[in-house]
Amino acid sequence: MIRKFISRVLGRKKAKAGHHEPAVIPVSTHGITRDRISSGSRRVCETLQQHGHKAYVVGGAVRDLLIGAEPKDFDIATDATPEEVRRHFRRARIIGRRFQIVHVMMGQETLEVTTFRGLLDEKTKTDEHGRVLHDNVFGSHAEDAARRDFTANALYYDPATEAVIDYHHGVGDLKAKTLRMIGEPRARYREDPVRMLRAVRLAAKLGLSIDPEAKKPIREMAGLLENVPAARLFDEMLKLLTSGHSVKCITQLRDEGLHHGLLPLLDVILEQPMGEKFVMLSLANTDARVRKGKGISPGFLFATLLWHEVLANWEKRKAKGEPKIPALYQAMDDVLDVQGEKLAITRRIAGDIKDIWALQPRFEQRAGKRPYALLEQPRFRAGYDFLLLRAESGELDIEVGEWWTRFQNAEGEERADMLLPEQAADKKKRRRRKKPANAGNGAGSPE
Repeated sequence: MIRKFISRVLGRKKAKAGHHEPAVIPVSTHGITRDRISSGSRRVCETLQQHGHKAYVVGGAVRDLLIGAEPKDFDIATDATPEEVRRHFRRARIIGRRFQIVHVMMGQETLEVTTFRGLLDEKTKTDEHGRVLHDNVFGSHAEDAARRDFTANALYYDPATEAVIDYHHGVGDLKAKTLRMIGEPRARYREDPVRMLRAVRLAAKLGLSIDPEAKKPIREMAGLLENVPAARLFDEMLKLLTSGHSVKCITQLRDEGLHHGLLPLLDVILEQPMGEKFVMLSLANTDARVRKGKGISPGFLFATLLWHEVLANWEKRKAKGEPKIPALYQAMDDVLDVQGEKLAITRRIAGDIKDIWALQPRFEQRAGKRPYALLEQPRFRAGYDFLLLRAESGELDIEVGEWWTRFQNAEGEERADMLLPEQAADKKKRRRRKKPANAGNGAGSPE
């Protein structure tokens, strides 16, 4: 027991010493040439290096290139302070409170440039649970690497030499398909509880196994997520749901116990038996679109996640005798009033959600001029895709979706022939104009 404790302590000391002697991996070994990174990130690094600073492409972009994936964006880490970075670029602005970063605009590309972060100490401002509130202490390259969350994200690429600088055996962990936390996992989760969500998302996205030392504390420390601002939790959950691996992530989060009030959005997904098939179909559809490089709409995604709450509310209102359409609009408002605040849904996304929901009753109208008018609606496509999910999940007769598929692709007489006969109840009652009292007698107005 004592021997194991001594070896663990010595091992940590060696690891800390190793922070100052990173592995420098040449391009002949890793294969990432400078033309694989964006022109904007190359120019930012070159400019900073020309002014005497260290500058590297860092994190997810390097990780993705190493596993053969296409990076979404390229972040830069440097020893230049935010003010120094801003001085070196014409189009640059400092943003952020918790940790200052600089957005540098290069043509159509926006690069996120961060100054090397220093190690936390007793002066670091945290909340009562240990979550870091302000983090603008700058440090060395080695300290910046130690501050990053996972070894796979602590990789630096130098466009000038085409070398990868690896302080924490991140390249080896990627090869071993392991997601490993830098430092003591419990302490790192206290600093930022969102790392628990990030661990699940990255493991699913990259096909990695979470290291047991990092996985074990997640269930017991899940309560810390209650202290994270709702808007930040929403952003992280949105990343998870649009990662291309949302179904796997959701299953993993449930297995780790990260629901039942801790993640309101997860509760919405998992705790609606009537709508779980519909929601899972939607997430699978979203995953497929992401993997094909197609665009996805947060509004559409949240419309599917909340639809069955709206449906239940709507049915109750109709059962009480409320008119169909006003009842739907009231149900929509009720659900968004509650969930919108809880999930930190923005006004713009809420507007998109309502547009999709409001179109659904109109798909039931397949007679007269109404189907033609619906085709002209700006949100028709989103509403139609939503309708197909409802039909596929069994909520609607599959024939309804098939009819609209054929109708929008038909033309002229073929389209007109598809219209259903108008029901008597659907016809607008025309008011019969009353004839004037003197109509038909040829007399003029009385004298």
